[in-house]
Amino acid sequence: MGKISQEQRSRFFEKVKEYRKLVDGRIAKEKTLQDLLAQDPSAAGYKRLTLAEEALNVASYWMLLSNVSTSLLGIKNEDFLADARKAIARAIKQLEDTVTAFIDAPFSDYEEKLAEIADFDPDARYRLLRKFGFAIRSLEDAYGSSKWKWSFVELWGKYATVAKNLLDLKNLQANLDFSSQYRESSMNHLSLVKRQFQQAADRYREKYEIYSNKAEDFRTAILFLSALRRLNALLGERDDVEELKRKIEIWNAKLEGDIKKREERKER
Repeated sequence: MGKISQEQRSRFFEKVKEYRKLVDGRIAKEKTLQDLLAQDPSAAGYKRLTLAEEALNVASYWMLLSNVSTSLLGIKNEDFLADARKAIARAIKQLEDTVTAFIDAPFSDYEEKLAEIADFDPDARYRLLRKFGFAIRSLEDAYGSSKWKWSFVELWGKYATVAKNLLDLKNLQANLDFSSQYRESSMNHLSLVKRQFQQAADRYREKYEIYSNKAEDFRTAILFLSALRRLNALLGERDDVEELKRKIEIWNAKLEGDIKKREERKER
């Protein structure tokens, strides 16, 4: 990369000054919403949903600042990206506090949580999830190939989990009916959950195989498959249930074999 000229620096700092005002405004709004929730916990679920969306707005402005750095200076500003990552993490936490962070659990374990946000309709849920997915993908692309690659495995896993727990399983069949106004968004939401759970399982296994070699990562991969199997069983999709059962058995056998081999090497 060539030397950065004074003109480039000046243009960069002008843009940063302009956008920082927007970031600071969003951060102030997020703080106000947090204070309101702390002062009055009534309708907490809806307030957390609003907080999650506002945190995503904050993240989008941090990534905008990062894009300014890349376009005007040719430099990836990891400080801006780190702030965006923290904002997305805050957004995820708000959803976890709203619908739980249970990966594989009976619907009854978190049904009461969903009942608290019953008026947050399927269209709104899917729109929020699309916004989340876009934010995470944009951040991952901005980082590129870097030391942060494997941290996104957990972030995508958390996203998959809250997406599943936002799915109103009690009313899902009715929402999937041809006569339902929510049919399209419900179908898209369900497809997103299935896709993200399979990808989460694959990502965690890849992390285990290539990077961490930690049994816990492989167990998490299997947990995502188990949760996907539970969902398919609830939907009556027998072929998928049987296929996932076989896959879980194969993955469990693989993990047990790997653990046994490591123990044998230690004993030598």
